[in-house]
Amino acid sequence: MIVSYFLVFLLAAIPLFELITVIPLAIIGGLAPVPVAILGFLGNLLTILLLIVFVDKIKLLLRTRKQKRNVVTEVEGGEDQYTEGTEPEQDSKKQKRARVLFDKYGLPGLTIFGPLLVGSHISAFMGMSFGSSRGLVTGWMIASLVIWTIVSTVLANSGVSFLAPDLKENGFLLRIFQ
Repeated sequence: MIVSYFLVFLLAAIPLFELITVIPLAIIGGLAPVPVAILGFLGNLLTILLLIVFVDKIKLLLRTRKQKRNVVTEVEGGEDQYTEGTEPEQDSKKQKRARVLFDKYGLPGLTIFGPLLVGSHISAFMGMSFGSSRGLVTGWMIASLVIWTIVSTVLANSGVSFLAPDLKENGFLLRIFQ
């Protein structure tokens, strides 16, 4: 029985199996909704937080490398001269389009609807890569995960209770691990 709940935690942590799919499958499988919701939320949140911290560290590393390249050195004649390789980089067309979309819907729209449309991990990555702060992305992703955890738990539990009331005591996951 504990193994099945541990699987819920692990599957929710994997980017391909979002909590939006893991929670209903576990409830249909006969597991209790509240522990499934909590473990699914925590599993997904753990990897989201790791991703946000990782992307933030990469952004910091890239920023410091760029600052080192763009150091202005003073030449003997008193003129400032950029060091080698300091040409300002132009954004590509794809980056400009992505930025326009992000500006149109903002971070809240990306984080709330992103888990349903593209996945929570990609939503967090996109939010960080578009220049949002770590705190804002973290806060909005937590809010989004709470919303989707509640919605998927309530809908799955209501559907199982209505369509197959005997499934709760006799779910396929319970039969597998007994």
